[in-house]
Amino acid sequence: MAFRIKLAGITASIAAASAIVAGVWVLTRANELGSAKAAQPAAVSDVDIAQQAINVTDKQADGFKIMPAEERAFRVVKQAVGSIDFNQNMLVQVFTPNPGKIVDTFFNVGETVNRGQTLFTIDSPDLLQAESTLLAAAGVLELQTRTLTRVKQLLKTGGGAQKDVDQATSDQQTAEGNFKAARDAVRIFGKTDEEIDRIVADRKVDSILIVPSPISGQIVARVAAPGLYVQPGNAPSPYTLADLSTMWMVANVIETDAPAYRIGQPVAVSVPAYPNQVFRGHVTTLGLNIDPTTHRQLVRSVIDDPEHKLRAGMLAGFSIETEGPRQSVAVPANAVVREGDGTMTVWVTPDRRRFERRTVVVGITQDDWCQILDGLKPGELVASTGAIFLSNKFATAVTG
Repeated sequence: MAFRIKLAGITASIAAASAIVAGVWVLTRANELGSAKAAQPAAVSDVDIAQQAINVTDKQADGFKIMPAEERAFRVVKQAVGSIDFNQNMLVQVFTPNPGKIVDTFFNVGETVNRGQTLFTIDSPDLLQAESTLLAAAGVLELQTRTLTRVKQLLKTGGGAQKDVDQATSDQQTAEGNFKAARDAVRIFGKTDEEIDRIVADRKVDSILIVPSPISGQIVARVAAPGLYVQPGNAPSPYTLADLSTMWMVANVIETDAPAYRIGQPVAVSVPAYPNQVFRGHVTTLGLNIDPTTHRQLVRSVIDDPEHKLRAGMLAGFSIETEGPRQSVAVPANAVVREGDGTMTVWVTPDRRRFERRTVVVGITQDDWCQILDGLKPGELVASTGAIFLSNKFATAVTG
């Protein structure tokens, strides 16, 4: 029993000694860590929220493209959207000059015609009547001419009187006048003198009236068909033609921009169908009123289209240079960052290591350059490539 008590005492002594040794080691290790931590310099934050600045390392700086703000010329351009339409000044509705039934048609929609080519023919009762009157007048003139010749011959032989010659002369002159009037009546229908002479010589009427094209262009609409009865001026017209070498660009611009537009200003037009092509023209018409509902003004331009690529109804956008170029401070477009609150900022650096966020007022953006109206001076260095990275890093630090 005494042996067991002695053994237990020895064991307790060993355990106590081990605890003391472990405590000494832990305390010594803690002191070493504390000394190492005290010897290490405090880490400096790379984001200075108060000064809205970010410090970058040399390695990070290599990923930025730094460019100086510079003076550039910016064209003052107004932009709007609208649509393409036919040049109504070169759009012709072709009606028949006289009523009648269409006999033949010679062109379809999309085909090109030259001025004077026959579009369609009609069987015209009016032409038939005019030619019948012409033949009758020709017959009367021929009769009166023979009568005048006969009475003149009788007067020479003593078998006639002078009054008979005078009467025959008057009748012949009246017949000649009626004949000329009848010829003119037929000529109104488009018959040439050769065709009129042939009608008189053959004693045969031709009631087919030819309707020629008044301009050179393309057929843009057709309702003409054989057998269709047509009358002058009754819509729709049998044919509609357009000279497609020019088209209209019709736009409605906002009321506040209306004073900037002038007749004759050059216009650059683009359409989605040809994204890489610009069509040129000039302003020809400005609306005299502002629409009270939309508060917009009509601006119409004539656009050159020698290759006939534009189609009426196409959606289009146009740019008009309303003033001469303006010199302004400018930075690359990717140097400007739109912040979450809508403000525009750039990151300015004095030494390519420290970048300070600065709010700017942005104007026109042209050719990947932004016009800076306020907040930046020429020559100041800004971050171009990497501006988004700096803004994101700063925003994370603010919200973190």
